[in-house]
Amino acid sequence: MLKFYYNPVSPNVRRVWLTLLEKEIPFETVLVKLNGDQLKPNFLQINPFHHIPVIVDDGFRVVESLAILDYLESKYPTPAMLPTDPQQLATVRMVQMVTANELFPKVISLIYESEDSPQFAEAKQHIDQVLKFFTVALGTGTFFGSQQLTLADIVAGAVVPLLPRLGINLDDYPELQAWYERLMQRPAWQKTEISAEDFEQFKRRVRVLVKLHRHKLNQANK
Repeated sequence: MLKFYYNPVSPNVRRVWLTLLEKEIPFETVLVKLNGDQLKPNFLQINPFHHIPVIVDDGFRVVESLAILDYLESKYPTPAMLPTDPQQLATVRMVQMVTANELFPKVISLIYESEDSPQFAEAKQHIDQVLKFFTVALGTGTFFGSQQLTLADIVAGAVVPLLPRLGINLDDYPELQAWYERLMQRPAWQKTEISAEDFEQFKRRVRVLVKLHRHKLNQANK
């Protein structure tokens, strides 16, 4: 049976978790506690970069959440979560990449930066641009690129639900609010919804990792 190495505090983990549930793929969970389990030798043999999520399927290991999603879509193609029409497929890929490269880094800024800082204000402005882009990409569709759930909904739908907890009002984006409400009615989203306690743990972990990263940069520049 497929093994899924996870921790519920991670949005990247949630991408894979949602896909496994939506595709109804049988899997066994292996909880990785982020207070040191990810650095233990037995886990480093699975992922030397000490990140989650990881899956091991029939002895084949896949790291990095977007690569895992592509693997699951290819091996378990029903229900299909990637459209075949070129424009629809491009929409799915754009939403995935914009979430990973434009939205999620600014979520990190909202968590780490002081609310009266220029960086915090810039992050909110950038998130507004992303949500407007998503509104156009969604158009009149039920989901991104399709009338059926796609991997774009999986990826964006693991991050956008964090925004109201960080003071971003989705009511200002009515089409996205309706999309978000459709997702939250699905059992997979209800099962994987991050608890208030886990969300606070996620924020604490973000602050520690950003502080550590900036310290390393400062040391390298000396």
